[in-house]
Parts: sequence; C-alpha cells; structure tokens
Amino acid sequence: MHAPNNPPETDLRAEFTRFMMSYKFAIDEVMTKINILREEFNHVHDYNPIEHVNSRLKSPESILEKAQRKGLAIDTAVIRECIHDIAGIRITCSFLSDIYKIREMLARQVDLTVIAERDYVASPKANGYTSLHLIVSIPVFMSDRVEQVPVEIQIRTIAMDFWASLEHKIYYKYNREVPATLLDELKEAADTANRLDRTMQSLHTQVRELDASADSAGASDEGVVPFADLERLIVPKALLDSMAEQPPRTTSTESPDA
Repeated sequence: MHAPNNPPETDLRAEFTRFMMSYKFAIDEVMTKINILREEFNHVHDYNPIEHVNSRLKSPESILEKAQRKGLAIDTAVIRECIHDIAGIRITCSFLSDIYKIREMLARQVDLTVIAERDYVASPKANGYTSLHLIVSIPVFMSDRVEQVPVEIQIRTIAMDFWASLEHKIYYKYNREVPATLLDELKEAADTANRLDRTMQSLHTQVRELDASADSAGASDEGVVPFADLERLIVPKALLDSMAEQPPRTTSTESPDA
C-alpha cells in the first residue's frame, strides 16, 4: 500500500502555523525599527514626523479566501510570492513631506529591502484615495532557517487616513455597492482633504523657514540662548560636582624644566 502523496493534516497545520508566525515576527521587526525612529525623534530632534503607527495581520481564513479568489495553489511558498498584504503596517504623519522623509528613513535600513512601491500621493486613485504604499522584505530568523518575509507599509497624512477610514466604512456598509451620489461626495471629500494637506504643508514650510531665519539672526549674539532651548542645556548635577572636585588648572610662563 502506497503512502499518500499529500502530507498529513497535522504537518499542513504545523507548516501554516509557522507561516503565520513568520509574518507576526516580521511585523514585530519592522515595528521595532519604527519605534526606534520615534524614540530618537522624541528625544533628539525638535520635531517627530511619525504621529501614529498601527499594524495588522490577516487571519488564516482571509488569506486562504484571497488565495482561492486569485486561483492560487494552497501552498505557503506560492502564497508568500503572490500575496504581499498579509502583514501590514500603517504610519500616520502630519505633513506631506513627512511621508517621503519616513520612506527614506526606512529604505536606509540595511536589512530592510523595498521590493515594490506605489505612490498614490503623486498619482491618486480615481476615487481620490491617496497614500504611499511600500512592500518591504525583512529577514526573520527562525530556529532552523532564515525567511525573507514581505510586509506592506502604508504611509499617509492624518487627513488621508481619516478619508480612507470613512471610505472603508461606507464600502463595508453598502457591501461595496455604494450609491453614485455617495461616491461623488467621497471624491469631493478626498479633494478637500488634499487641499488641506497642501495648505498645511505650505504653512509648515513657512514656519520652519522663519525658525531657521531666527536661529541664523541670533547666531551672532555670542553667549545668548533662546529661552525655549534652555532645557536642552541643563548640565547634570553629577557632572558639575565631578568638575568642581578637580583641581583648577594654572597657566605658567615658566619652562617645564625650571
């Protein structure tokens, strides 16, 4: 009697469990990188481009349903190759320029590779949707292997995120059969959000230019520190005590051999 060609059900379950775990670990890896950037900007820089970060992992049922809808074989290697939104991260920022700043910071990570990019900010979808989509690949180190796992990263402004959230709720409520009048209103709302983003970006740029001019003008006043920056210059008490305990240096004009 020949053994069955297909692996036992328990083996399939174990393989798919490891498959799902690899995506969970990939999200953890990318989230760690993003959180490090957030912490650095919070403590070192005067402005943090990252407002909010969310992540999600598709359920096994949703993955298998999408694979069947696309006519894919129920094989983890095929699914990984053809479905790239199993693991997803959404980064929300305040200004349009932040989108590309965050993109560049992520792309510079040596172990994170951008394998696909769709810029719906420069070229919005017909319904008004705007966002920057990246598909990145990151290595996940398992006990017996290293797997390159794709993660979808969406980077958008607060206004874009608000519009996309509303659009998703409307499509869900109407089971994707949205009345034409609502579609027209959604498109108009997208245009309004886009104008708001561009206005806020212009204001943001002007404010930063004013700050730069003020810093430049004050640079000639030696020994003067803007009040808002005083907190950054507070020297720890332990350092001051250590300096006070050191003997003062004296300046001598005598030869060392005198």
